[in-house]
Amino acid sequence: LRPRGTFAGFVTNFLTGLDVFRSDSSNKEDAIEDEEEEDDDEEEEEDDLEVKEENGVLVLNDINFDNFVADKDTVLLEFYAPWCGHCKQFAPEYEKIASTLKENDPPIPVAKIDATSESALAGRFGVSGYPTIKILKKGEAVDYEGSRTQEEIVAKVKEVSQPNWTPPPEVTLVLTKENFDDVVNGADIILVEFYAPWCGHCKKLAPEYEKAAKELSKRSPPIPLAKVDATAETDLAKRFEVSSYPTLKIFRKGKPFDYNGPREKYGKHMLCSQVLMGMMSSSLGSLKQESDPAYQQYQDAANNLREDYKFHHTFSTEIAKFLKVSSGKLVVMQPEKFQSKYEPRSNVLDIQGSAAGSAIREHVLRHTLPLVGHRRSANDAKRYARRPLVVVYYSVDFSFDYRAATQFWRNKVLEVAKDFPEYTFAVADEDDFASEVRDLGLSESGEDVNAAILAEGGRRFAMEPDDFDADALREFVRAFQDGTLKPVVKSQPVPKNNKGPVKVVVGKTFDSVVMDPKKDVLIEFYAPWCGHCKQLEPEYAALGKKYKNRKNLVIAKMDATANDITSDRYRVDGFPTIYFAPRGDKKNPIKFEDGNRDLEHLSKFVEEHATKLSRTREEL
Repeated sequence: LRPRGTFAGFVTNFLTGLDVFRSDSSNKEDAIEDEEEEDDDEEEEEDDLEVKEENGVLVLNDINFDNFVADKDTVLLEFYAPWCGHCKQFAPEYEKIASTLKENDPPIPVAKIDATSESALAGRFGVSGYPTIKILKKGEAVDYEGSRTQEEIVAKVKEVSQPNWTPPPEVTLVLTKENFDDVVNGADIILVEFYAPWCGHCKKLAPEYEKAAKELSKRSPPIPLAKVDATAETDLAKRFEVSSYPTLKIFRKGKPFDYNGPREKYGKHMLCSQVLMGMMSSSLGSLKQESDPAYQQYQDAANNLREDYKFHHTFSTEIAKFLKVSSGKLVVMQPEKFQSKYEPRSNVLDIQGSAAGSAIREHVLRHTLPLVGHRRSANDAKRYARRPLVVVYYSVDFSFDYRAATQFWRNKVLEVAKDFPEYTFAVADEDDFASEVRDLGLSESGEDVNAAILAEGGRRFAMEPDDFDADALREFVRAFQDGTLKPVVKSQPVPKNNKGPVKVVVGKTFDSVVMDPKKDVLIEFYAPWCGHCKQLEPEYAALGKKYKNRKNLVIAKMDATANDITSDRYRVDGFPTIYFAPRGDKKNPIKFEDGNRDLEHLSKFVEEHATKLSRTREEL
């Protein structure tokens, strides 16, 4: 018999061959059938690796991607979502790009990837919005940041495809103990990342951090971004109490402040450039002069809030007169587009004398949002953290051509918001929050306007699709207030067979498994694309086998990217995150903080926190 396929196939054929020489004719037939099955397997494998084409654009997936790009110098990639309006608009242009680059010498392949189904590739390339365009140069991804036009994209791809092309030098500054103080103390403001070269989260953050550095370098004056290898610069890491990676700090004239602004969890998009440059509401201090004691109090309070809010100060009596305030006042104002007849145009605080920094902070936070604001992607996470939050999704665009249509629907929301001051209301663009709308089950509603309520504990409530108006929204909010709405729970299907040593938990079973008051539960929240999670998998499986026969203890895991965690006590900021949920006290879970996620340390954690471990009768 001729050896076939892989090493395993060779061994199988070899052993089958030995059997042929010493068995009857029926065994010979079995051997031939085995060969035929192997041929079928090889054909199926070839089918999996096949790259199909749609209108001139190649279709790549998690299975065929690496095999296809392995020998390619340059490949243009588009990560898209089937339901994304921008992607649909871009599709004809992308097909023209494919046709043009096919005529290049040599031809440059143009491919697309459905990021909603090919989650491994989407996670690997840090895709968080659609469409995302990347140019693959000898296996390394180059972010495309230009406009989505055939002319610009083709020009950029041809530039990158040149044999002598090299990536431009990094804009991010590299700091060491030799230059740290000179650079940081000499900057009015600088953002510094403390990282570890081996850290997966840092690697995923790196391209977004460099993007922010480029954007902020174009400001006048520019705002520098810098990085410190905390594993090499241990003195700097110790000096600034760096205990995890990445750690971000903002320095203003050498004084450090913790960076608490938004960045997408672990390797998805970080919007620090928009945090530092963005403007929602503004705070202005009207002061007499720089020596005014209120000026320093205002500056100190502002420094602790600058990551999220825009601050100004003035010594001009003309501006104070225009604002109709005297000096020594703090004025919080909303942009004109967010003002309404139901709320004051500005909110004023007297900061003369001994006004505490806490009073300034409280005033800013209390009045930062208009009655109905504009929730805009990740950089508004803290601004709209208060719950319940009523969100109305539609095509929100405050540019001149579309402002009237945007305000038409916002005015209807205002009519309801004025009657529920205890709730926060906002409008949001349906494309910016496409994944949230999808998770709410509203992406296929067929309505131009949809609404939802995001409540405490991660609970979410979707308004039944209907013609949207103020009365319908008011009825929806009242039903929530009365407790008659059923929450939406994002969940994978409940496993039919869940008898393994590690129980699989999904959104629909979180309460019945993890929150079971009669059992101790160790729960791991993971992401399919997370490298640390993959490393943990064999250790966690071994842990499950070790405690499989403990009747009052459950070792469980949950894909936190595909399922809702229905209790806000189990906060997940990165992957993997592990909690011990003790029986009888589910509202106070204990987080596993040990960096050593091996069997020994996980077992020690379980033994330390579990109630009396009892064996099953079968084990006894």
